[in-house]
Amino acid sequence: MYLSRDVLISLIKILSVIVLAMLLFSIGLMIGYGVIGDGSPMHVFSRALWQHIFEFIQF
Repeated sequence: MYLSRDVLISLIKILSVIVLAMLLFSIGLMIGYGVIGDGSPMHVFSRALWQHIFEFIQF
């Protein structure tokens, strides 16, 4: 019982770090595209923008 509780706590910590990293990455994208890039901050999540970016960097 004690071991499974430690494993559960460790998994919760790992998932918390992953969720926090994804949240901070999204906020960074919004700031970079909206403030620095003079675009709409919510437009950074559009599929068309990411398709354009991937087409641009493909060889």
